Amino acid sequence: MMERVEAELFSDGGNDAVVRMPGRRFPGVLVQGDSLHILRSDMAEVMEACERGDLDEARDSAGLLLAYLDTLLVRYEAALGEHEMPRPY
Repeated sequence: MMERVEAELFSDGGNDAVVRMPGRRFPGVLVQGDSLHILRSDMAEVMEACERGDLDEARDSAGLLLAYLDTLLVRYEAALGEHEMPRPY
């Protein structure tokens, strides 16, 4: 069953929009399905490199994944700051 709700948009509506769902104190980051699939694939690459014992490749892949997550976090924190909201952590 699909339900229509109104959400608050804290940033532009790009691939990683910061939104607050009804009933939630803090917003979250909306990750599109294709971006979620890419994140999962990137994590799988890290795991596969670890299983092969290729720590250099694992470190490189993990570094790219961390950089992407850092970008999301910076975007999230900027959106909170623009709306004068504290961080939930």
